[in-house]
Parts: sequence; C-alpha cells; structure tokens
Amino acid sequence: MTMPAEIFVLGISGSPRRHGNTEQLLDAFMEGAVSAGAKTEKTVLKGLTYAPCRGCNACHKNGACVLDDDAPPLFNRILGADVIALASPIYSMGITAELKGLIDRSQYIWAQKFILKTRFFTTAHIIRHKGIFISTAGSSWDNVFDSAFPMITAFFNTMGIEYYDNIIANNLDEFHGIMGHPTALDDARAKGYEVVRAVLKTREMGAGQ
Repeated sequence: MTMPAEIFVLGISGSPRRHGNTEQLLDAFMEGAVSAGAKTEKTVLKGLTYAPCRGCNACHKNGACVLDDDAPPLFNRILGADVIALASPIYSMGITAELKGLIDRSQYIWAQKFILKTRFFTTAHIIRHKGIFISTAGSSWDNVFDSAFPMITAFFNTMGIEYYDNIIANNLDEFHGIMGHPTALDDARAKGYEVVRAVLKTREMGAGQ
C-alpha cells in the first residue's frame, strides 16, 4: 500500500522584528504542525530581497513578472505547500509593509489565473490546501484585525488555497507580550495540529472516491 505523502507546512513571517510576538505565535503553530507529523519550513520576509510591484501590467500579457528577485522563488514554495501560515503583526491598523509587498507581487499569478486563464485550481485542489492567518496587536480593540482579512482572503484565493482560519491575539500591551497571554500559544499549537489533520482527512476522502 502506498503511504500518503508528507504534509508540507510553510510559515511566512512578515514582521520586521525577529522573534517578536507574532513570530513566536507562528513558531507555536509550527510546533503543533510538527506534532501532527508535518514537515515545516519558516521563511522570514525581512531576510529576503524583493521590490514592490511596479503596476506595469506586463504580466497581464505573458503571465511573468519582470522583476527578478527573491519573490518568485518564494511563490513557487507557496504553490508547492499544503498549508500556508501568513504571519504579520498589525501596524497602523494593517499588515506590515513586508507582507503587503509580497501579496502585491502575486499579481502575475493573479494574471495567469484571471486574465490569461493559464492557471486553474480545481475545487479538490483548493480544499486540500489550507491557509492560516496569524496576527498580533497591542491594542484591545476588537476590530483591530479587520482591515487585514480582505487582503489575506484575496491572496489565498489567488494562490488556490482555502482560507481555513485565523490565529489572532490582541491586547498584548496589557499582557506584556505574547508570553503573558493566557491561551494564545497553546491555541496556536492546537491549530497547527488541527489543520494538518484536516489536510490528511481531505486526502483520505479523495483516495476513497
């Protein structure tokens, strides 16, 4: 009997601050994924070199980005992953410039999908590829994450990924950081385990059809 392929979970940290609240929450999520048997990899956007999208629309003609930097290889990794965890703290009521810049650079994949019609994701593909948004905020406002959700939704849709869930923790100023939050890290570990098991379940259901 053929054994199912290992689940690959790619975590992307969009914080310019290393090992801060959001990256720690991402790390906890990845620990949970490992406990479910997944292979994990973390990419820190701060360590990459990529320019912002020029808005030149050249990709609308040939489906390729004119910029040759670290973004396209990362998109290839994203397209090859089973689970994507996008992590960004909230700065000025939105995601960081690092993550927003990467999302903007996915325009060439959007063009392949919606303009040139050269890329297509089946429903089966989408439900077997899960996306998680991980975020933290110092503010106690309940709506502090609201502006981020549409951008994350659009990105996962472009990449053929089901938006599975959020792992968010606000009011961290009062908690003096993520380590002082009573549940966030444990919740992230549990979600990492849960989403890997969910992907495995979709594979098993597909194999039985």
